[in-house]
Amino acid sequence: MQLFLLGLVLLVVGYFFYGKLVEKVLGPDDRGTPARTMHDGVDFLVLPHWKNMLIQLLNIAGIGPVIGVILGIKFGVIAFLIIPIGNIIGGSVHDFVSGMMSLRHRGANLPALIRMTTGNVFYTVFSVFMAFLLLLVVAVFINVPANLIADMASANIFWYAVAVIFIYYIVATVFPVDKIIGALYPYFGGLLLIGTALVFVFMMIECCNRPELLTETAGFKANMFTAQKNMPIIPMLFVTIACGILSGFHATQSPIIARTMASERQARSSFYGMMVVEGVIAMIWAAAALVVYNLRPELMLQNPTSTLVEITTHFLNSKVGAVTVASVVILAITSGDTAMRSLRLSSAEIFHIDQKPLRNRILLALPLIVLVAALLWWSNQNEKTFQNLWNYFAWGNQVLAAATLTAATVWLTACRKTPLLTLIPGIFMTYIVTTYILWISPAHGGPVGFGMELEHASLVAGFFAVILAIWAWNRGTELRGRFDR
Repeated sequence: MQLFLLGLVLLVVGYFFYGKLVEKVLGPDDRGTPARTMHDGVDFLVLPHWKNMLIQLLNIAGIGPVIGVILGIKFGVIAFLIIPIGNIIGGSVHDFVSGMMSLRHRGANLPALIRMTTGNVFYTVFSVFMAFLLLLVVAVFINVPANLIADMASANIFWYAVAVIFIYYIVATVFPVDKIIGALYPYFGGLLLIGTALVFVFMMIECCNRPELLTETAGFKANMFTAQKNMPIIPMLFVTIACGILSGFHATQSPIIARTMASERQARSSFYGMMVVEGVIAMIWAAAALVVYNLRPELMLQNPTSTLVEITTHFLNSKVGAVTVASVVILAITSGDTAMRSLRLSSAEIFHIDQKPLRNRILLALPLIVLVAALLWWSNQNEKTFQNLWNYFAWGNQVLAAATLTAATVWLTACRKTPLLTLIPGIFMTYIVTTYILWISPAHGGPVGFGMELEHASLVAGFFAVILAIWAWNRGTELRGRFDR
């Protein structure tokens, strides 16, 4: 229990101290924001600060801080330290810097920021990769909530749920940001926070009487992830737990509220702060999963959604538990819809298509609808195809994080600000994802990869991460004076 509580304290202290240090380096001021200087009533408009914070939280949270940590805690209680430390010096910095980059550059989406900092070649490859990843995100975040709805209803309504969620995504993608997202997210955010708070309260009551439930009991150790089971902490933990530690997907979402913020001075609480809140949510669900795994070790061999249902029914009564599961469904849906919106915005930016006319928004959304529908059909052919979809989403997400941190390092260097804020987590995440791609293979229990021995993969990945970091530093030095500080 001490390690869990220490992790929560680290997150809070990190926000007030390290978050303040990052803010001092970035230097938000009173210049006009894109919401004020580029107002169009669709994507660029001012929303209240409290709404922006809840929108950002729901945009970035997804199912990572719930489903991801239900899987991730199987690596052991070390996750209670890795989550807050990684969150404070990695994920929150990633979100804050990428958000400030968008604020300073006319609300630019991630591909435009990549082009501005790393050049056309990197940009072309990155744009294709990001579009592919966001399509995976939309497909995953339709699949998972539809399955949860079908489980709660105890009926074969999966495809009906898919249809309803998909229609909502389309509407949220083409309508102005304040009509759907700005109107609904505050209520969704409140539901998520209340459900998580209830789980925390009842879990702490139980664990005060039985503190061993927040440790690694014999039953837990027998089923936990280990290197001998092809699940080494490095790199697997950092691919399994993305949203609570560091997630590249977040950088695709930050421009959405960078276009609705009234002042740059709201950036620390909106970007850094909401990632810290996500870290707290991840810690609570990881701890709740650990308790349930200690009570029922056989759940460690089952689908994480089964553990989610068990957590809610164990700590809460059936009615409140159903509301909490509903909040997790909403968590997935509110990331999927903005992922699709981000796809529309990025496509419009790449092809220079004005998004004020509704017709243009619909025309851009149509090919996205076709592609997502095809992915949904493919991913539900059997359990293996969905597992492949999830695996590609997981490691692709972290490739995006490494690319974003590289671009952020270039930008900070070019602006004559200390690049160490992003250089260090960038090296680490590049090392992690490169190690994963070089090591993973069906023989190692994963999707297609290079299948190298872990030691060799680590050496190659370390060399590549350092080379990329040196390149980013040099690139930033070449671009000094090009960007507004």
